Amino acid sequence: MKYIIYILLGILQGFTEPLPISSSGHLFLFKNVFNTDMLNDLNFEIFVNFGSFLAILLIFWKDIVKLITSFFTYIFNKKKRETTKKDFKYCMLILIGSIPVGIMGALFKDKIENALNIKLLGVAFLITALSLFLVKNVKGTKKDEDITYKDAITIGLLQMVALCPGISRSGTVLVGCLLCKLNRETALKYTFMLYFPVSVASMGLGILDFIESPANTSLLTPYLLGMFAAGVVTYFSYKWLSSLVKKGKLWKFSIYCLCLALFIFIYFR
Repeated sequence: MKYIIYILLGILQGFTEPLPISSSGHLFLFKNVFNTDMLNDLNFEIFVNFGSFLAILLIFWKDIVKLITSFFTYIFNKKKRETTKKDFKYCMLILIGSIPVGIMGALFKDKIENALNIKLLGVAFLITALSLFLVKNVKGTKKDEDITYKDAITIGLLQMVALCPGISRSGTVLVGCLLCKLNRETALKYTFMLYFPVSVASMGLGILDFIESPANTSLLTPYLLGMFAAGVVTYFSYKWLSSLVKKGKLWKFSIYCLCLALFIFIYFR
């Protein structure tokens, strides 16, 4: 039974991680509905987040390798700067878009999470729903090479809002990208390029906590099962999201988030 529970939690994390519906918000809601302290297990959170990270890394592996290679080639090989200039700029756009949330997260993340309660979560889901509905008819034309530093700053500032559980990071960034007139495929790619710096930083902090408080060895197997479940489900969840975004169906998630908000307001009134 313990194994089944951890696998189900891994599936929940994996399904919600790429989608614009807030994985952290779902875990918080799950915890309150079922009145369980299992989701306070920081070590398990590290494992399942790592599973999701590996899945998204697998999807964008070629892009990541190309960008990292071009970045260092541009810096250290003057002869190839012209051919790597476009990718170097894209790396800088990722860096610039990640700085605001990095600073805000380092300063206030714990305070924001500690201030969260179930009613605020309902408001957060409602904000996510409204923002996703706002861009349902937006059709941008910008491609990777057309993204400006101003766009990166704007999107980066919007990403800070997603530090609050219930306000989806991927949803907020997608909305920012679309409002900056990026086309749907470009918006989707840039959204998940911004995922990597945030995720790596979060995992780094998590590993430090893990070292200070190692996992109970008796829970290692369910942790690994949860991680595997999260990784597999994240992979297919992203593929589904990609299909919906390209078809302009992002607004469907706004209905789901609205239903969640209404459920919270009624169930916890």
